[in-house]
Amino acid sequence: MFTIFIVTSAFLVLLTVAPLLPSDHWMVRAWEFPRLQIAGLLILNLVAMGALYHQNLMYMALLISVNLAALAYQIHWILPYTPLVPVMVKKIKSADPKRSIKIINANVLMTNHDAPKLIKLVEQEQPHILVTLESNQWWQDALKPLHEAYPYRVNYPLENLYGMHVFSRLPLSQITTAERVEKGVPSVHCVALLESGEQVKCHFVHPAPPSPTENEEATERDIELLGLAKEIAKYDGEGSLPVIVSGDLNDVAWSPTTQAFLRISGLCDPRIGRGAFNTFHAQHRLARWPLDHVFHSDDFELVNLSRLPEIGSDHFPLLTEICLK
Repeated sequence: MFTIFIVTSAFLVLLTVAPLLPSDHWMVRAWEFPRLQIAGLLILNLVAMGALYHQNLMYMALLISVNLAALAYQIHWILPYTPLVPVMVKKIKSADPKRSIKIINANVLMTNHDAPKLIKLVEQEQPHILVTLESNQWWQDALKPLHEAYPYRVNYPLENLYGMHVFSRLPLSQITTAERVEKGVPSVHCVALLESGEQVKCHFVHPAPPSPTENEEATERDIELLGLAKEIAKYDGEGSLPVIVSGDLNDVAWSPTTQAFLRISGLCDPRIGRGAFNTFHAQHRLARWPLDHVFHSDDFELVNLSRLPEIGSDHFPLLTEICLK
C-alpha cells in the first residue's frame, strides 16, 4: 500500500512541477490546463492515505507533506477564479443599456453542423456582438438568418479550424483582419460604436494551441497574445478608447501567459472572484477548463457573465455584458 501511495504521489507531483520546466513543448505546457483536476486528485490521494494507511507514520507524514505542498501550489493558481477572493470587476447596480455591450463568444467546432442551436441562442440572448470561431464557409452560409439583425459583419471563413466571423448590431469601423504570427490563423480588430455614441476598441483572437496536432510548442500562441498585450498597453493615456479582447485563446485563465497578458495590457478579467466559467470540454464534465475569454479595460463594470448552454460544439458559448462606468 505504501508503494502505491509513493507512485501516485510521485506522479501527481510530477504533473504539478512539469510546467516549471524551461520548455515551451506541448508535453510540458499542457499541464498548465488541468490544475483543477490535478488538485482534485491530490485531495483524493491525501484522503486515501489518511483512511487506508497507518504504518510507517514518519514516512507517511513526509509523503503527506509533499502532497500538501503540491496541492497548495495548484490552489495558488486557481484560487483567484473562485468566490474566495475579492472580485476584480465590480457588478454595476443599474446599467445604462446605451452604454452597455453584450458579447457572445462561441467556438462552434467546424465539423459541428447544429447551427439552429446557435441561432436560437442568439435570438434569445440578443447580444450586440456574436463572435464565432472555427467557422468555415458552411457556417457562414448557415448563419445567414442572423444577417438582418446583425448588419455589420466581418467574414473570415477558413477550412483549417481557424475561421472567424463577427456579427454586430453595433456599427463597426477601422476593421482590420490579420494573420499576425501564423499563416492561416487570423484575428479581427475593429472599433464598435455604442448606442450612446461612444467608441470601444475590440480585438477578436484565436491563436493556435500547443498540442500534438497543432503546434508542438506554445511559442506562437504566446507571441501573439503578449504582442497584443504590448500593443494595448500603448493605448493608455488621455483620449484612448475603452478596450475589449474576446476569443478562444487556447490558454487557460490561470496560465503564466494569460497572467502576463493581463499584467502587460492592464486589462481586467471579470471572472476573478467569481469562478472559472469553464467553457471546454462541453462533452466531458471531468475534463473542463476556461479556454474562452473576455478581457476589458478598467472603463467597464460587469452587468452579466455566464456560460451558455451547449450548441453541439466541444465549447460552451460564453456571454459577457459590460457597461461603461
